[in-house]
Amino acid sequence: MAVHVFDTMGTTVSLRFAGAIAAPAVLTQVEDVFRAFDLRFSLYRPASELSRVAAGELLLTRASTELREAYAEALEWSRHTDGVFTPHRPDGVIDLSGTVKAKAMDAAATVLEAAGESAWMLAVGGDILTRGTVGGEPWQAGVVDPDDRGGLLCVIELSGRRTALASSGTAERGEHIWRASAGSVPDAFRQVTVRADDIVTADVVATALVAAGPERYQDLLDRFDVDAITVDNSGVVTATPGLRRVPGLAPA
Repeated sequence: MAVHVFDTMGTTVSLRFAGAIAAPAVLTQVEDVFRAFDLRFSLYRPASELSRVAAGELLLTRASTELREAYAEALEWSRHTDGVFTPHRPDGVIDLSGTVKAKAMDAAATVLEAAGESAWMLAVGGDILTRGTVGGEPWQAGVVDPDDRGGLLCVIELSGRRTALASSGTAERGEHIWRASAGSVPDAFRQVTVRADDIVTADVVATALVAAGPERYQDLLDRFDVDAITVDNSGVVTATPGLRRVPGLAPA
């Protein structure tokens, strides 16, 4: 299995191919996709377009079409989740980190597909997107155990329509998600993993479920066609019907 690895957007990108590695020009295009998203949307880059909007140096109405469309899409996700998912920080600053990484992965997939690459796994900061199979077998993705970052909670197959996997929670980066209720209560979610048909949906819903907590868990799941695994602060692990046969997981 051939692997291409590079760093961008504050994380590591790993691109695995079931067969031979893609041509250098294709790999360069993939890297350029992520760097372009980072240069436009990163709030850690003072010169990025979004940072200039946040600083009041650039009016949102004068921003690029790409930025305004990304913001509009994030607002739609907020509407679909009744505001649980939000593109705003508590101080009102527009923060599109909840969708940008997944959108970059989706754009990279378009590059790979246009180049005729049909069997690969793209992993970016714990989120995974796949196409095709490995020797006729589904791609498998490990879900990290939030109580043991060196171990796995389980291994999930990505096949058929379900080719995207995203995890959100506090085990890796601490309390960085605004929650509807206190994150320290025993049944609050410490980690949520979502398997979906596309990576943007997987990423947004995983974040929304952590933010919403158990009280609104079922309501949100009823709105989206996804599979989910949750781990709460007490260590209780549950899974929705599509993942009930994964070893070690209990049904939700």
